[in-house]
Amino acid sequence: MPAANRESFGSSFTFIMATAGSAIGLGNIWRFPFMVGEHGGGAFIAAYMICSLFIALPCFICESLIGRRSRSGVYGAFKKQAPGTGWKYMGALSVFACFVLVSFYSVVGGWSLDFLVRAVGGGLTRGGTEGALTVFPRMAASPWESVLMSLAFLFATAFIVLGGIKKGIERFTKIMIPLLFVLMVALVVFSLSLPGSSEGVRYLLKPDMGKLGPDGWACALGQAFFSMSLGVGTILVYSSFMKKDHGLLEVGLWTSVSDSAFAIIAGFAIMPAVFSAGLAPGAGPSLVYETLPFIFARMSEEAPVLGYLVSVAFFLAILMAALTSSISIYEVCVEHAVEQFGSSRIVATAEFLAPSALLSVPCALSFGLLGDFKILGLTVFDLCDTLTSNVLMTLGALGFALFVGWRMKKADVIDEFTNGGTLGFSGKVFGVFYFLVRWVVPPVILLIFVSNLVLK
Repeated sequence: MPAANRESFGSSFTFIMATAGSAIGLGNIWRFPFMVGEHGGGAFIAAYMICSLFIALPCFICESLIGRRSRSGVYGAFKKQAPGTGWKYMGALSVFACFVLVSFYSVVGGWSLDFLVRAVGGGLTRGGTEGALTVFPRMAASPWESVLMSLAFLFATAFIVLGGIKKGIERFTKIMIPLLFVLMVALVVFSLSLPGSSEGVRYLLKPDMGKLGPDGWACALGQAFFSMSLGVGTILVYSSFMKKDHGLLEVGLWTSVSDSAFAIIAGFAIMPAVFSAGLAPGAGPSLVYETLPFIFARMSEEAPVLGYLVSVAFFLAILMAALTSSISIYEVCVEHAVEQFGSSRIVATAEFLAPSALLSVPCALSFGLLGDFKILGLTVFDLCDTLTSNVLMTLGALGFALFVGWRMKKADVIDEFTNGGTLGFSGKVFGVFYFLVRWVVPPVILLIFVSNLVLK
């Protein structure tokens, strides 16, 4: 799509909602609580906040800067700004990462869809708290159910992407993200009222840095990138649709604050209930889907109608949050095909749908039929998760930072960061941003990445 005819987000608010929607998805609700549980509770939260502020935020701005400057997809952006160099392969890597990411992410999105269907039918609350703890194991044990729900979620993602920026992405994000915030806060209040929930609060608020280690820091950095959709070009592509009067720093700060706040809210909604239910906080990817039915079943014991309505509303919202993230990932692949191969949006969407569906099947079966099938000691789902969040996203973010800090002309970086010198505050803090991008972000990413590989 030529830049002159390129769509753009209608306002700064809708763009922030879109980027926040890309960030505020299952990465916060699903992934953050179990990562906290696996890496020492409050210690992981502290590491995550540090990584988000000093590493993820500058990387977010780097991606935004490259995208808006080029007005192109991730592959075309590097071709435009570094013609005749190998930087274009950085774009190809991002497209591949998004393909893998959307394939396994559709599995978790499928769980959300499955739970919404169960909530509407009353299946989450009918068996009481004991029955609620068996919902996820029974779903995972049914291979056809997991696969069909994953594919349904993937097809829903593709359908929304077909609508483009204004008709597809904007309409979802500007309504569903505020709704999800309200529902999560309400869930925190109820979760904290459960017996035994105080242990979960202490677990979150008492940092033990000795339990963190290099692996924990690497996972905290990977979670920051995963949560904010960094390192795979999603922010770059969204920013290519950003109007020139939007401030990159303002958008980055709002997205980062919203994302981190939502992650903490999700932690306080999930962990107190985990301890109340007697579950292991390091139970892994299924933790949230074991805990939420317990919360709603417990709520229904005291107020049946309220428990039913809240469970339906919550899983509807969480499904929408999952979709806002998956469409941003899928958009990278579609934009690449449209821009580089001249495909129509319909053809480009279909071109990536088939291989993504094929990869999502073994990912979905990793929790049941293919649970014992391992590659490098990991299930197919865990391999895709580790490859994207701890490797491809990390290396991608490193590449974006190096490009802005060392390849682009400093004058172009200043011009884009300050909107041509019209943003006074951005001009005052540009030196800090540029120093972080050149001298802090790359070595820290490399240090954590390499130490994690060596010490594992």
